[in-house]
Amino acid sequence: MPDRFEEVVTLIVKHRVKAGFEVPYEAWLRHIVGVAGQSEGHLGVDVIHGKSSGLDMFTCVLRFCSTEAMQRWLDSPQRQALVDEATPMLADGDQTEVNPVNEFWFAPQTEAGSPPPRWKQAVVTLLVIPPHTLLVPLIWGPLLQLNTLLSNYIIATFLITLTIVLSVVYLFMPMATRLFAPWLSHSGPSR
Repeated sequence: MPDRFEEVVTLIVKHRVKAGFEVPYEAWLRHIVGVAGQSEGHLGVDVIHGKSSGLDMFTCVLRFCSTEAMQRWLDSPQRQALVDEATPMLADGDQTEVNPVNEFWFAPQTEAGSPPPRWKQAVVTLLVIPPHTLLVPLIWGPLLQLNTLLSNYIIATFLITLTIVLSVVYLFMPMATRLFAPWLSHSGPSR
């Protein structure tokens, strides 16, 4: 299982949709998300809808198990044909960037393209991390006591930390950033 998470990368695709093309673009987007989901090495996708310079902006975050899997999707004839189909609907073309998975937690979603203030990032992180540090050891505790090897301080700490990191990175932090997206992108005091 650790091999699956060894080199997770995200492909970030941004599309600013021309006025009047919102409905056909959303139909196209549903189709390409389904096609991408069948691509080998694809781990999931999140779509964030916002505004940029008065136009609808869609930011798609696609996670892949490796750079090679992501590159296969980027270079695939299927993707190229679908992007060609969408190009007339896009104000700025197909914009892509690649990041390690954890760098997108607080990626820019505002028109200015800047991440939320650090204090907001800290608040959301504090809402996710402390419950994990309290609950995960309680969940693991009884299991770790069943085996002398597992109850070793280093092994127990590693298993608890691994559980926290994987659940935060792959499940809870993406959920929290989606849940708090309006608040995170609302402009307030600067960093």
